[in-house]
Amino acid sequence: MQRKLPIAIAAALLIVPLGASVAYADPAEQIINGTFDSGTDPWWWTGNSPASVVDGRLCANIPAGTANPWDAIIGQNQITLQAGESYRLAFSASASVPVTVRANVQLADPPYTQEISETPQLTPAAKDFGYTFTAAADTTGGQVAFQVGGSASAYTFCVDNVSLQGGAPPPVYVPDTGPRVRVNQVGYLADGPKRATVVTEATTALPWQLRNAAGTVVAGGSTTPRGVDATSGQNVQAVDFSGYRTQGKGFTLTADGETSVPFDIGASTAYEQLRADALSWFYVQRSGIEISDAIAPGYGRKAGHLGVAPNQGDTSVPCQAGGCDYRLDVRGGWYDAGDHGKYVVNGGIAAYQLMSTFERTKVAANARPQSIADGTLRLPEHGNATPDVLDEARWELEFMLRMQVPAGQPLAGLVHHKVHDQNWTGLPLDPAADPQPRELHPPSTAATLNLAATAAQGARLFAPYDKAFAAKLLAAAKTAYAAALAHPAVYAPGSDSNGGGAYDDADVSDEFYWAAAELYISTGEKAYRDAVTTSKWHTADIFKPEGFSWGFTAALGRLDLASVPNGLPDRDRVRQSVVDGAKAYLATINANPYGISYAPGTGKYEWGSNSAVLNNLVVIATAYDLTGSADLRNGVATGMDYLLGRNALNQSYVTGYGERSSRNQHTRIFAHQLNAALPNPPKGSLAGGPNSYLQDPLAQKLLPGCAPQFCYVDDINSYSTNEIAINWNSALSWVASFVADQGEGGAPKASACSVRYDTVLNLGGVFIATATVKNTGRQTVDNWKLRFAYTGTQRIELAVNGTAVQTAANVQVTPRDSRLRPGEQTTVVLVGTVPWGPNAAPATFQCG
Repeated sequence: MQRKLPIAIAAALLIVPLGASVAYADPAEQIINGTFDSGTDPWWWTGNSPASVVDGRLCANIPAGTANPWDAIIGQNQITLQAGESYRLAFSASASVPVTVRANVQLADPPYTQEISETPQLTPAAKDFGYTFTAAADTTGGQVAFQVGGSASAYTFCVDNVSLQGGAPPPVYVPDTGPRVRVNQVGYLADGPKRATVVTEATTALPWQLRNAAGTVVAGGSTTPRGVDATSGQNVQAVDFSGYRTQGKGFTLTADGETSVPFDIGASTAYEQLRADALSWFYVQRSGIEISDAIAPGYGRKAGHLGVAPNQGDTSVPCQAGGCDYRLDVRGGWYDAGDHGKYVVNGGIAAYQLMSTFERTKVAANARPQSIADGTLRLPEHGNATPDVLDEARWELEFMLRMQVPAGQPLAGLVHHKVHDQNWTGLPLDPAADPQPRELHPPSTAATLNLAATAAQGARLFAPYDKAFAAKLLAAAKTAYAAALAHPAVYAPGSDSNGGGAYDDADVSDEFYWAAAELYISTGEKAYRDAVTTSKWHTADIFKPEGFSWGFTAALGRLDLASVPNGLPDRDRVRQSVVDGAKAYLATINANPYGISYAPGTGKYEWGSNSAVLNNLVVIATAYDLTGSADLRNGVATGMDYLLGRNALNQSYVTGYGERSSRNQHTRIFAHQLNAALPNPPKGSLAGGPNSYLQDPLAQKLLPGCAPQFCYVDDINSYSTNEIAINWNSALSWVASFVADQGEGGAPKASACSVRYDTVLNLGGVFIATATVKNTGRQTVDNWKLRFAYTGTQRIELAVNGTAVQTAANVQVTPRDSRLRPGEQTTVVLVGTVPWGPNAAPATFQCG
């Protein structure tokens, strides 16, 4: 979740030898985030004194009647002290009633030996305090602690500008990058591309060897020098061992005296598991429902934000002061990222990508719908005859519907931008234990169009499973779109970032395009088609090097107009634009020695760069579905290598995948790094990834001047490089599903037939179509069946010259002529109805 903070870091590229990242020491400041500009991290407090940032200061409500000063504490741990060195502790503090507190520098654990213990007298007016001391002992386990208990009266304690300066500069941070041979640590498709990167000082080709688990050399060759990589500052060489196709586990690659971590060849099963894990991740991120330990072992917890104390929402949430005079029930949805906020603009793209993962099974020739069918994911809705991926998307859609301004209210039909805590909370914090008041933030045009787009998309996808819900979605989508047209410039302010991210966006022309595209695909109505064709984005080059995101959604409309059947007059041009965009991203992959699909024009990596990598792969994968070009399919597989370990840090950014995977992502729920009783993020969690702008204090301290690939640290306090987020895992889910559908790569199995589908009558909700099937193979086929899926609301009522059975949108036709010799053909006549929406022909067919 992106926080917009008033911090600008000018980071020049740093040339880094071999695998090491060189960082220059900060001034000897031992406190992290002493000004609270970055929220509360890594400060902590006792449970009886919940704290948050208020007007730029950390404030806590201190209870009355505690016996001792140490009965209520606000502090920071992991302070380094050096014996004999001089230090100065400084801060500004106030209390709502006059009170004396203690300011200690001490050991964080027993025996809590104190280096200094002062007793500042606080008043309602903030005062500055400063104390100097000489450390008596060496430690990396020190603590700055404000002991604020022992008062007969309850009061509010506030502190700011906390500093502990002195001692020698902290040691230079050098990440452990492991062996200099970088590979996809999960593995490679047996018949797909297999590439690796070697970090070396050598400038001429080097020999390489591939060994199996027994240590036997099974392949070898020479590397290809690639020079200095601008994204890492490293001199690198490339290895291509695509020619080796024997499946197995525990392979290693050796070059320049270094041996890679083990990996597999034959990784389709791993990608199948990654698809399930990345999609099942959304269940444990749900708000407003108890997470069952039986469904998600080790991750069970109470329902959060249902208005059960100490929660104060989300079943009756008021607006921010002066925003509205009503309350809304906005329970449910997904927690956006590491915090407990819920944001419609981020929920929109995440829900879209989950539904798109499902819709791809209707329009892509090699997609496997059974892999995300009912009963395949870890969630509680099994057995309802609805694909699990749609069940999960519905959890977010229903929350988004609740965020719509009710009829009769000012701005009716618009959608509230977000709901979250009034003030930032610290880590860790179980959602059910969050004591902060919740607030509805004002509606925005961007949020409204996100609902319009996703609800329109959902309407066509849910129609075969739940007609009432589909109708509700379509009505909400039309209402939202009309409201956005009436209020086209209601923007979320960038300053609204206390307690949650701002997600501000002052150009919503791309959201208008996306929403119109989804409404047109679902309804076929002329007004939406005209909105699509007259948008500036319809003919623009929208596939930017930076990729699409929650803030730029025009590409979502373009991708669906290209891949989902519709009557757009210039659809061939639209489809070609996707292919052209994909080829540009493929060229980026081939130009980068690490195979990265992301090359922003600034040369700097943005917040959530890993999602940009994935979203560019979505474009390449969609182009493959449109063309069947092997180069595009192989580009997606190669692009995944970077995320799974073939990078400058030798880091897999997906928890549980690879020998060196991220496990300390920034999240209040899965905070094992801070509390051993809590779990790490679940398997399949994607880290945000390298971020050149270093908006969190820990990254600023460890990574100044980092080359783009090195701007990452696997630490829970580095929210700008290591957070989790729903729109990042949705991108991972989409791409993992695509790769899993490729099996072990290679050319898809050739079809033994061709199919021509024609609509010969389309009148008043009734249609007649013909499906002509021709045996294009060299052998006679017997007892064959024709299978396809409708992308609209069509229902087959009768078949002539055969029988048809329809389950949801999926149709299976059994012809009367079940035996076809080579070159023979037969035609089945289909009579059906269309309750609402267009009657587009199916996109793909399977026969056999």
